[in-house]
Parts: sequence; structure tokens; C-alpha cells
Amino acid sequence: MNKVIITGRLTADPELRQTQSGISSCRFTVAVNRKYADKGTGERQADFITCVAWRQTAEFVSRYFSKGKMIALEGSLRTGSYQDRNHSDVTHYTTEVYVDNVEFCGDKSDNSSGNSRPAQNAAPPAQNSSTDTMSYGDLSDFEEILSDGDVPF
Repeated sequence: MNKVIITGRLTADPELRQTQSGISSCRFTVAVNRKYADKGTGERQADFITCVAWRQTAEFVSRYFSKGKMIALEGSLRTGSYQDRNHSDVTHYTTEVYVDNVEFCGDKSDNSSGNSRPAQNAAPPAQNSSTDTMSYGDLSDFEEILSDGDVPF
């Protein structure tokens, strides 16, 4: 199984591009803090992970995310290699996350873009570790079911 789930902050604004056949793509980097702080300095180090999204996911990321915003994503790890243009005997190796699903995370102030757009393929809301309460966001798009008689399951 090849599955990657990361949460971090975008290091730059994502840039939407299109292939010659009109397929949207978006490449961006996510800074992910490591679990433990450095013993000497007390600072946390971060890993900078290159991510690639395609089609509607790419359009969604470029529209609703920007530098510094928190993002949670799910995808698969892909590796590749290419020859250096200037030195034919040098091979460069790459590792990227090919993104399947993205969602907003963090405080509402972290992702305030003026839009109340729900996350693409959203999962249940994450638990807020500072207050141990659940944040469900805007529930105005949902309808309360008063009886389970019409539920198909």
C-alpha cells in the first residue's frame, strides 16, 4: 500500500498550470513540522515536501490555498529520476506526493479567504488539541433528519 497523509503549511502560493491538452496541474511545497524539537536549541525542524495535484484537485488548491495556509492532504508517494542537463554523468532523484484529496485544517483565521467553500472530499473534522473540543464548521448546508424512516440504510 502506498498512502501518504500530511498536514502542514504551504511555503508559497500554488501556481496553476495546464498541459498542452488542457489538463490542470499544480505543484506546491508543504512545510511539515517534525514531532520533536532539537534538544540543543529547542526549535522544531521541518521537512519540505513537494506535492503535485491534477485536474479538479489542482484547481481547488490554487483557488482556495495560499502561502502560509494550513493544508491537509492525502495521496501517494512517487519517485523518479532525470539526467542533469549540464553533466550527463549526474542523475537527480525526485520524491513527490501525488495528491488525491485535500482539505482545510487549522483555525478559521488560518484559512480565511472570504469563501465558505467546503473542503474537497472532506473527512470528519479534526480534534482541536488546545481545547479538546470538536469544530464542525458551517453546518448550514445540512438538513436535520427528524425520523429515520426515510434513511436508505
